[in-house]
Amino acid sequence: MSLPPEKASELKQIIHQQLLKMDVHGRIREVLAETIREELAPEPQQLSTEDLIRALRQRGIIDDVMKELKFVTDVNETERTSAPKPSTHFVDREPPVLKKTNIDPTRRYLYLQVLGGKAFLEHLQEPEPLPGQICSTFTLCLHFRNQRFRSKPVPCACEPDFQDGFLLEIHKDSLGDGSKMVDATTMLSICDPVHMVLIKTDTFGETTLVASYFLEWRSVLAAENGITNVAVELLGVGTESKVSVGVLNIRLEMYPQLNKTLSSEITSTQFTLERQKTAEKERLFLVYAKQWWREYLQIRPTHNTRLVKIFAQDENGVNRPVCSYVRPLRAGRLLDTPRQAARFVSVLGYERAAVIGGGGGKQEQWCTLLAFLCRSKGDCEDHANLLCSLLLGFGLEAFVCVGTKAKGVPHTWVMTCGSDGTITFWESLTGHRYIHRPINPDDPPLAEQPKPLYPYRTIGCIFNHEKFFANCQPTDAVEVCVFELHDESKWKPMSGEAIKSVCAPGATSSVPPSPPLCASTIDAAVTSNEIEVQLRILVSEHRKDLDLSTVWDDQLSYLLSPALAAYELERTTGVSVGNEEFQDAIRRAVPDGHTFKGFPIHFVHRNARRAFATCLRSPFCEEIICCRGDQVRLAVRVRVFAYPESACAVWIMFACKYRSVL
Repeated sequence: MSLPPEKASELKQIIHQQLLKMDVHGRIREVLAETIREELAPEPQQLSTEDLIRALRQRGIIDDVMKELKFVTDVNETERTSAPKPSTHFVDREPPVLKKTNIDPTRRYLYLQVLGGKAFLEHLQEPEPLPGQICSTFTLCLHFRNQRFRSKPVPCACEPDFQDGFLLEIHKDSLGDGSKMVDATTMLSICDPVHMVLIKTDTFGETTLVASYFLEWRSVLAAENGITNVAVELLGVGTESKVSVGVLNIRLEMYPQLNKTLSSEITSTQFTLERQKTAEKERLFLVYAKQWWREYLQIRPTHNTRLVKIFAQDENGVNRPVCSYVRPLRAGRLLDTPRQAARFVSVLGYERAAVIGGGGGKQEQWCTLLAFLCRSKGDCEDHANLLCSLLLGFGLEAFVCVGTKAKGVPHTWVMTCGSDGTITFWESLTGHRYIHRPINPDDPPLAEQPKPLYPYRTIGCIFNHEKFFANCQPTDAVEVCVFELHDESKWKPMSGEAIKSVCAPGATSSVPPSPPLCASTIDAAVTSNEIEVQLRILVSEHRKDLDLSTVWDDQLSYLLSPALAAYELERTTGVSVGNEEFQDAIRRAVPDGHTFKGFPIHFVHRNARRAFATCLRSPFCEEIICCRGDQVRLAVRVRVFAYPESACAVWIMFACKYRSVL
């Protein structure tokens, strides 16, 4: 394969710079002098090129050069990157499985190295993990311009040993002359930050959000040689957003090296202008929002008690307009239907933001999408924002609803407006859908009214990425609410232009870009088998403690598979299929005079011991596991359904058959 002259010269330049950096010429001169001393000392003879290359190879210099010049991708990490052309994960220490990656010399790259951490004082007393011992780990997740990366997990420590490198693609000149390389001035106008999220995973596999940081990478444009080192202080999240949790040492380097760097005055002036522009836009929106709120209160004094949420705090304690948390999100080929998207969101874990101290108050924390996806769990607001974003991506008119459930508990869910006027509520925590048919309070008392099946009681406002409406009907009860959004006597709208000024992509530097979804890294068949084997061991041990023998029926276990597949399909589509075939197969497998019992259960984690403990708390399941009788045969089947972001739905079915003895 021949390269164009421009690309060849670019490649030569990269190799030349790398050789200079390693001082290869100096090392070659040393080897040459040493070889001449050794080879030519006794008698004068001609030293060939082959002799010199052999000497360089023996001393490992050629291997060092090739290692430095080789860009490699960890095969296990490639599925974590989501770009039109997968970006490179560049590591210094070779992982077990390596795959060569092409570096396009017409593209600009930022090589970001994480060279360890320090001052993670919460882990000051953390003992050194023994070889093979399971310990808590830190994982660093990155997002930059539609590319996602994940570091290797490192043991939690006061000075965690992060040694990872990531090659971030900054720019590809896709129009006109393909060999034209973008310069430093053009890159200065690319204001997307590198979003870094630090996740802690404990010994039980539970994840915690430690820090969320937006790295300003453009300081490297003014650095000498295009290389700069920065110490990034990470602050905590939620109530600890002003407390330092640790420092990361980061090295930034441009590939290929810049021909001309900018002065630090130019970069600092650019940053100041961007901050001023963002602050002015946010100030104007705040002035508008205050005026809008005053007008809303003048309609009816009781509006003061309604849940009309214009701003919400993110994990860093920054107040942002709620509309900025929603963005049309296309899942590529990872999700095929809106209902599948709802199922995916429902299997992400639910966890309320932690509150320090008692009182039962709810800590408000709306997470950025990257933080939510990386820890795979969040509050109902995080689920609703993600589901609304996905439904918008599927071309539906979707809104996030803010209101209450029973007993006045604040809640958020999603609503879609059909082109025929049908209003559908989507519960993001369960994936359930409800058709809304409003009750007309003016109907005569004997008129039959629809009975609402949804759990929602009141609704204060609805919003998406472009619109915001506050409920100004006489009552905010959901059951009588009419969703005629164009009628300003029922719904007070916010100015679309005002929302766009602070919530549109790239409008302000305080609104982070939306990351793409990543494909699952879970092998569903292998994981299903592993959990099933572990459950068989746990059941056998449990029955042994009760002085009961255990005989497994593999055929009966296999026959449970269609039922588990049907349960997941029903959760996704709302349609139940295949029940007749399952029942017929079970009837044929259970002889006359025998009894069959089955117990299905659903989890969103993959911890077999935890699942078994939960199953034993159910009297029905315990009756099957501890079954006594004549010719008792036990069966268990596990089916893992993998979704994007390595989320999964785990279905387990325990069953037994035995001879009925009266």
